[in-house]
This record gives sequence, structure tokens and C-alpha cells, in this order.
Amino acid sequence: MSDHIEDPVNTEASNPEAENQDEVTLPAVVVPASSTEDPADYGRVDEEGNVWVKEAAGERQVGSYPDAVPEDPLALYTRRFLDLEAKVNLFEMRLPTLNGKEIEQTLKSLDEELKEPAAVGNLDGLRDRVKELHSAGEARKEEAVRERAAAKKQAYADREAVVEEAEAIANQDPERTQWKNSGQRLRDLLEEWKNLQRHGPRLDRADEDALWKRFSSSRTKFDRHRRHFFSALDARQADAKRIKEGLIEEAIEMQNSTDWGRTSAAYRDLMDRWKKAGRASRKDDDALWKRFRAAQQVFFDARRENSEAIDSEYRENLKVKEALLEEAEALLPIEDLEATTTKLRDIQDRWEEAGRVPRNDVGRVEGRMRAVEKAVRDAEEEQWRRSDPRTKARAEGMMGQLEDSIAELERDLASAEEANDEKKAKSIREALETKRAWYNQISGSVDN
Repeated sequence: MSDHIEDPVNTEASNPEAENQDEVTLPAVVVPASSTEDPADYGRVDEEGNVWVKEAAGERQVGSYPDAVPEDPLALYTRRFLDLEAKVNLFEMRLPTLNGKEIEQTLKSLDEELKEPAAVGNLDGLRDRVKELHSAGEARKEEAVRERAAAKKQAYADREAVVEEAEAIANQDPERTQWKNSGQRLRDLLEEWKNLQRHGPRLDRADEDALWKRFSSSRTKFDRHRRHFFSALDARQADAKRIKEGLIEEAIEMQNSTDWGRTSAAYRDLMDRWKKAGRASRKDDDALWKRFRAAQQVFFDARRENSEAIDSEYRENLKVKEALLEEAEALLPIEDLEATTTKLRDIQDRWEEAGRVPRNDVGRVEGRMRAVEKAVRDAEEEQWRRSDPRTKARAEGMMGQLEDSIAELERDLASAEEANDEKKAKSIREALETKRAWYNQISGSVDN
């Protein structure tokens, strides 16, 4: 018998819960005997060299020395007992970590070894401990079943999360999908699925097949949407290319036109149609745009050169009009309306003869001239209003009414003062002051 203590657990046994998991090998542990009693107390050697062990059922021969009895005849047999006890201790220590199959195999092995072992020690006590471990093993197997169920439930949830994310990616609006990022995420999810298969608990075949079918369908749907999207995109880009090539031909036909206004409007219309046409492929669209801009540029360069030539001529006209503006603005403020009107008409005649000015200056100089003309026109309207007979008649009629009203208020004021009614007198004075102010204003208007 070797002194080495064997591991009582069958390390080759298959673990249904640990399938597809990374294998974990526990180090061999040697556990000392749990009792301080001497195993030799349970054995003896008779005169004929036979070795006996004491058990509850009586003595049982476990060996003999036919040739010669050694100095310590029980040492071999007590060491065998200690080996058995160490196996029981090790099993007891590892029991919380073992699965059901390992527990059953180990207890069966211990039961066989403890039936009639050739060992000396408290075998009855060791057998009682193993009986207790049978009960503890049953409890542990029930716990392991619960752990396995919980692990399977979690494994199902983990894989379902992978499936649901894949379905969410597959159900995206194709027009808003980022195909590169989404495709990479689906590949990452596939790797997650494989890792869960390799390292997680095995699911029931029906559950795993159902989840895999959903996952695989999502990948297929995503690929189908991607093919359709890019097929439709290719068609749209080809159509956009055809439309833009037609617009380029139109732009080329107009590029030498000198009908500046009408052609500029036509090019604006072309630009609107270009934007509505959509995009061709990036390579084609850049080349098409370059050709389109080149055709436009011919026209706009010619228009700019023409404008510059005209502006050069108009700048001399601008100098004349700016001098006329200074002359017109010097007429304000108006002192003699008739003389001012005569001078302004002369300035206006010379203004028309001066001709056009550069486009960028039209608004500025025309605005200044309009301001002078408005000031003279307003003065003329005011003079006419004052000299209008109907206006004078209305004013004189109102003056008569005011005179009567003022005379009546003056009488009322005198009466109030005689009666020492200061409150009433104050109110009449305020009304009288207002009426006199109106009278003076109308009187001044009629006099003018």
C-alpha cells in the first residue's frame, strides 16, 4: 500500500453543468485525521502474526505476517486507515463545490472501500461519517440542481439579449441605417454568441434552436435590407447622373449668351434643378459638378467683364450726380419755396441728363435725391393747405364757436368767484385756458 492519499473524486467524470466551460483543476489537498485518537487502539496482532481490527460487529482479520512480525506490525494498517480518513476529509471539504454526478461517484467509491478494508482504526466512526455525508450530498445535489437552473436561466437571458439587439439592428429604417457600424456590431454579436456557447451552460435544445433561429433570421434580414438599399441607391445615383448630364448640356448651350438678365435667371433655375436631382456616386458627382461649374463660369465671367466695363463708364456719371446732390441738399431748409422749387427743377433736369451710375451706388444716390424732393413736396402741400379757402372757412367757423365758448366760460368764472366757489372756479380756469390755446392756434393758421 502506498503512502500517497488519492483524490476520492473521479476527475474524469463528465459535468453536465460544466460542459463547454473552461476546465478548472483543484489542487490535491491532504487533510489530517479529524480525530486525535490512535488508530492502533482498534487493532491487535496475535501470537501467530494475524492482524485484527475491532469493529462493532466484532473482530475481523485484516492481514497476517506469516514469516516474521515487524517491530511495528500495525503501522501499515493504521496508515491505510489514515488514507481512508483523508479521502473522507477531502470529500467533506470539497462537497460544496461538487456537482451531483461527482458526489454520487465519490460516495459510491467510499462505500466500497469502507466495506471490509484491510486497515486498522475507527472504521465504524468513519462509516458513520460517510453516512452523514450521504445526507449532506443529497442536499448538495438539490442545491446544485437549483444552481444549474439559475445558470441556465441567466444563460438564456444573456443569449436572448444578443438576439434582441440583433433584431433591433435588423429592424432599423434602411434609409437611416449606418451600414458599416451596424454590420460590425452584428459580427461582434456573433462572437458573443459563440463565447456564450463555449463558456456558458448548455441550454435546452428547443430553446437554443429557437434563439439561434431568431438570431440567424435577423442577420439574414439585415443582409437583405443592405442589398436592397444599395441596389436602390445605385439606381438613384444612375438616374441623378443622367439628369445632371442633361443639365450640363443646357448650361453649355447658354454659356455664350449676352442676354445677361434672362440667362442669369435660367442658370438659377438650372441650379435649383441640379439640387433636386439628388447625388450620383461620389466620384461621378464631383466630376459632374466640375463640368457644370465650368459651363456656368464662362457666362458669369463674361457678365462680370461686361459689368466692369459699364461700371467704368458709369463712374463718371456718378461724379456728376454726387455734385448735383450737394447742390440740391444745399436748398434745405427751405426759406423761399418758389425759388427753391425753380432751382430743384433745374437740378432734376441735369440729373436725368447725367445718365446711369454703377449698380452698387444707385440706391444711395437716388435715396438722397428723393429725400430733397420729398422735403420740397411736403412744403408745397403745407402751403396749399393753409391757402385753401375751404380750410380757412372751416377755421373761421371754429374760431366763432370758440369765441362764444370762451365768453360763456368767462361769465361762469365770474359767477364762481363771486360765490367763492374755488373748486368750480379752478375747473373753469383750466377749461378756459384750453379753449384759448385752441383759438390762438387756429387764428395763427388762418392768418398765414
